[in-house]
Amino acid sequence: MLYWDYAAAAPPYEEVVQTMEQIMKQHYANPSSLHRAGTEADRLIKRSREVCAAALGVNPQEILFTSGATESNNLAVKGAALQYQSRGRHIVTTEIEHPSVYESCLQLQNMGWEVTFVAPDSSGMVEPSRIAAAVRRDTVLVSVMHVNNEVGTVQPLLEIGRLVKAANHRTLFHVDGVQGYSGFEPRLGEWQADLYSLSPHKIRGPRGVGLLYVREGVTLFPLLTGGSQENGLRAGTENVPAVVASAKAVRMSGERREQFNNVMIPLRNRLLKFVAGIPELKVNSREDGAPHIVHFSYPGMKGEVLARKLEELGMVVSTRSACSSRLAEPSRILLSMGRDVSTALGGIRISLGDSHTEADIALLEQALLKAVQALKIVEGGMR
Repeated sequence: MLYWDYAAAAPPYEEVVQTMEQIMKQHYANPSSLHRAGTEADRLIKRSREVCAAALGVNPQEILFTSGATESNNLAVKGAALQYQSRGRHIVTTEIEHPSVYESCLQLQNMGWEVTFVAPDSSGMVEPSRIAAAVRRDTVLVSVMHVNNEVGTVQPLLEIGRLVKAANHRTLFHVDGVQGYSGFEPRLGEWQADLYSLSPHKIRGPRGVGLLYVREGVTLFPLLTGGSQENGLRAGTENVPAVVASAKAVRMSGERREQFNNVMIPLRNRLLKFVAGIPELKVNSREDGAPHIVHFSYPGMKGEVLARKLEELGMVVSTRSACSSRLAEPSRILLSMGRDVSTALGGIRISLGDSHTEADIALLEQALLKAVQALKIVEGGMR
């Protein structure tokens, strides 16, 4: 089997696995404990914070560890809304955010907040001026993802951040950076980002741990209360092995970014061109999108059917975000981009990793052609 679902979960680096195993065996004490073993565990947490901060170009005290990017996004959105509701109860986001942001906004909407969902264009790009036009005096937060997790569109964060702050300098700007870190250097200062979420298991780190950058001077309403861990913003005993291993993944992914792009971009371009040449398929990804995501649809054929056929041929792909892949309804992202229901039901996401080769792409192309031809015969027989 060839695995093409790196955007859902990437296989961890061997060094990450070794680090996590070592820490689990040797440093199992609670980092909040006062004894020597606890102090040593706390030192590892602090060092991991420094490593992640260096990779993001921020200060260590601005790094918060969570249980994953879903918690990071929930804390960024709801934590900011609840903390600063005296400023207003209005939020701006987009129609194509990850469910952890989108559903958080819907939850707040049900609690009385007003949310403006800005639509993208047909390529999944959100126009910065439309974001800025939605910002009001009572806008507490703007949340925009860096790279769309389904189709791979890269958002113009530099311009969005500039216009948001010009419209209301007190409005906080949150960036969901989960799918962008491996291919793009985070420029949090230039983006004027106040909050930034990251998921190590998307960049060949461990599951069960996430990062949230919280700019100095910004505070959040804690969603988990109890202990004083993570500057009082996120109670609970830290997952020391996962935190240390995630710091290694963040560092390694950042150091290998140029190499990653040198490998990924030619492979992605080849695959995009091949898919575009199959009449039955419709490409949904932009040519200048993320280097690791290729998304297309087979209109009239459910994506799950094509995915199963490809798996029979040894290719593991997905239909959309892993958080939504088991849903039977059409893709919310594709509908927002103006695709019809038939196209939105037939989506396939192929996400590459730095272990893939030209030979792997050739095998995927062969399998994809066979799958489409086989399903075309079935589709024709059903008419």
